Amino acid sequence: MQLIPAIDLMDSKIVRLSQGEAKSVKVYEQFGEPVEAARRWCAEGAGKLHIIDLDAAFGQGNNHHVIAEIAKRVNLPIQIGGGIHSFEIAEKLFTAGVSQVMLGSLAFKNFSVITRLQNVFGDESVIVALDNKNGHVMIDGWRTATNLTLQDAFDKFTRLGVRRFLVTSIAHDGLLNGPDFTSLAEAVQYSGAKILAAGGIGSIDDLVGLKKIGVEGVVIGKALYESRFTLEQAIQRIGV
Repeated sequence: MQLIPAIDLMDSKIVRLSQGEAKSVKVYEQFGEPVEAARRWCAEGAGKLHIIDLDAAFGQGNNHHVIAEIAKRVNLPIQIGGGIHSFEIAEKLFTAGVSQVMLGSLAFKNFSVITRLQNVFGDESVIVALDNKNGHVMIDGWRTATNLTLQDAFDKFTRLGVRRFLVTSIAHDGLLNGPDFTSLAEAVQYSGAKILAAGGIGSIDDLVGLKKIGVEGVVIGKALYESRFTLEQAIQRIGV
């Protein structure tokens, strides 16, 4: 199971939110500039970085220059999400050096972009983000509910050739109270879907539980920034 540290960006700074609420923002200046944090995670053994551009997600500009700098100076694959509303934005990010784009709203509103990106940047270039609350997938920065359950979404996107999905429980996100094991256990049973789990991880025991149910990877954010454990400790216990 791969452990993937998260870097959420707002106004070029590292931040974390709780349940996606902008008003809950907390800045982690003690981790330095985003490039410094990325280098730290690399030094502690990360095999990949998870970056979310919150400004782009909320329609308040973007942090593309910061993302490009991280890609230039840190030799790790990067999966990027937040505000990717067109093929052209995704293309710009790939050109800047990211490895994969995580599509939320765009994937639901324009299926053809997925195929186009896969044709240009490879079959593994797209991760579909399934942010869910009360059993349904949410889009538009977690503000709009769709009529799709996780099962519906897996059916739809695996038919389009998508194999990797980021499954985030909005109700758990940023609260450090444990992930949504029930939904994730159901998700890993879906044939052809490889699951990256996010939301609620607060302890190494949470990671142990996720490894047992069979997720491919786990995105770890607030637990690292709040010093619940270090990435090195998690890797020693879990592996990468």
